[in-house]
Amino acid sequence: MFQVIKTEGAARRGEFTCPHGTVQTPVFMNVGTQGAIKGAVSAFDLKELGCQVELSNTYHLHLRPGDDVVRQMGGLHKFMRWEGPMLTDSGGFQVFSLAGLRKITEEGVTFSSHIDGRRIFMGPEESMRIQSNLGSDVAMAFDECVENPAPYDYAKASCERTLRWLERCKAEHDRLCAQPECVNPGQVLFGINQGATYEDLRVWHMKQTAQIDCGGYAIGGLAVGEPTEVMYAIIEAVEPHMPADKPRYLMGVGTPSNIIEAVARGVDFFDCVMPARNARHGKLFTWDGALNIKNERFKLDERPIDPRCGCPVCQNFSRAYLRHLFVSGEMLAMRLAVMHNLYFYNELAGRIREALDARQFSGFRGEYSRRLAGRAE
Repeated sequence: MFQVIKTEGAARRGEFTCPHGTVQTPVFMNVGTQGAIKGAVSAFDLKELGCQVELSNTYHLHLRPGDDVVRQMGGLHKFMRWEGPMLTDSGGFQVFSLAGLRKITEEGVTFSSHIDGRRIFMGPEESMRIQSNLGSDVAMAFDECVENPAPYDYAKASCERTLRWLERCKAEHDRLCAQPECVNPGQVLFGINQGATYEDLRVWHMKQTAQIDCGGYAIGGLAVGEPTEVMYAIIEAVEPHMPADKPRYLMGVGTPSNIIEAVARGVDFFDCVMPARNARHGKLFTWDGALNIKNERFKLDERPIDPRCGCPVCQNFSRAYLRHLFVSGEMLAMRLAVMHNLYFYNELAGRIREALDARQFSGFRGEYSRRLAGRAE
């Protein structure tokens, strides 16, 4: 299911095979929270933009249209017309992001819907059932993502509870995949490492999590307010204890530089709303750094967003036109900007893979990690 092809230091070049195809890693997963990329980008667009893995949200799809509806429509792949690999998160991040609307117990979490206020309960078994109905290729374990900084005692108790939840997820996931009516019996479960910013908790929790046989393992609870240096230190502490023969996923990360640096520390999978969210506000990524397309200086700029970019937007439209669309409030502005940024992130992952294939990742990192964190002219 997962094979490491080459290594360069801690960086890994691999292949992950699942029911809907083989994923070349390192990979950036494009976030389609409710079965669509925000910015009017469809599954057909994703294929053109080089997307390998689409990611959707268990919590949001449970609310609308309802995972039972998706199941009746043949699963999320068929519903949204995406033919490639798909990952669904567990709903656990909403334990963090909806802090004012939930109550956590050993059994699970009771939410107040952010849509209409109705009470919803989700625990490990419920999360597994929802993700089974969606039919994704990778289901994420139900966990608790705590805020940073968090009190040590609370973070420790949360780790222990997340471990118990993983055991329940594993049992229910195995049961569901064995059912004859299962939408995707080849679905695999990824466990999630937690522990806030405490290295001892992170290491303990990863060692314990690795003893539960999962299809892959993720590092969660980072990129939620802690300094970048702390995030890198946590990855370095956890990575030696992650099974080498399974994919490693850093959840919710991040900037282009973050991705390069995390690959250098042994991570294979990434996702983040940043490229699409920033695009909708006019912040675009280029191979010389980021730029704000709404800036006055682009009013008469005939160049594409990035002359070295092969995306459909850069092949057809100027910076001046894109700026005009934003200033005029045209919906097309967001669509074109999101398409460019997603193409850039997918191309970034592709170039990282090429560098690893050629054993030139160290040079690639040295050239681009700092450059992509800056601003383009």
